[in-house]
Amino acid sequence: MGDIRIGTSGWVYRPWRGVFYPQGLTQRLELPYLAERLNSVEINGSFYSLQRPSSYLRWAAQTPDDFVFAVKGGRFITHMKRLRDGDTLLANFLASGVLALGPKLGPILWQLPPTMRFDPELLAEFFAHLPRSTAHAAEIASRHDHRVDPAHTTADADRPLRHALEIRHPTFVTPEFPELLREYGIGLVVADAAGKYPLLEDVTADFVYVRLHGHDELYVSGYTDAGLDMWAEKIRAWSRAGDVYAYFDNDAKVMAPRDALALRARLADASSR
Repeated sequence: MGDIRIGTSGWVYRPWRGVFYPQGLTQRLELPYLAERLNSVEINGSFYSLQRPSSYLRWAAQTPDDFVFAVKGGRFITHMKRLRDGDTLLANFLASGVLALGPKLGPILWQLPPTMRFDPELLAEFFAHLPRSTAHAAEIASRHDHRVDPAHTTADADRPLRHALEIRHPTFVTPEFPELLREYGIGLVVADAAGKYPLLEDVTADFVYVRLHGHDELYVSGYTDAGLDMWAEKIRAWSRAGDVYAYFDNDAKVMAPRDALALRARLADASSR
């Protein structure tokens, strides 16, 4: 059986305060509070801008030893440059502090924009440059430019490094796409997005990465008991062959932490029977 990680996409949301987070809990204690109840979380601030090594070090220190962070790749790489001219950009992203998470570093998530069509040559070139170990990532990070200061360019140990790709354009619905992912060992993100984007469930690596954006309304609607039961069964099946990471992104009405806790409880109940 593989490892199952259940969490949310981010943890700093004002509407969660007084609902998921207890009234009066200070913001610096929000991550520790979440980490007591879930065993993983996505860092999504890294998508919007380069973070600092001190932030990654603080997040790692605030969580239990067996906690895992998924890190969302920068939108400057995926949305602005659209995977082109990315060598220095990738180095900057990796040097910004990602490796400071140490053993708590999980998969790196690369989310493509909705307007980006399937381009196998472009994807293959991007995949070929991605580091598959933390030592390789450190070597790439050492090539960062002046935009990263201070930088973190060392790894505490050499560990495998996983990457997952989330797509949003219908041209990716072709057998050639999952075959390309398998060739490079990239995980396909199983993204439930209220029918707005393709929902593909091909297993393309030694892990499965799931993002639950809301079944009926994107980023808003919660999951019913039947829906959570369905996802628990899928995750249970995937875990027989490898690790599974699942994150709820339906945060607008504080559904994400509620659903993450409910899904984790279902999986815990199943494993105890």
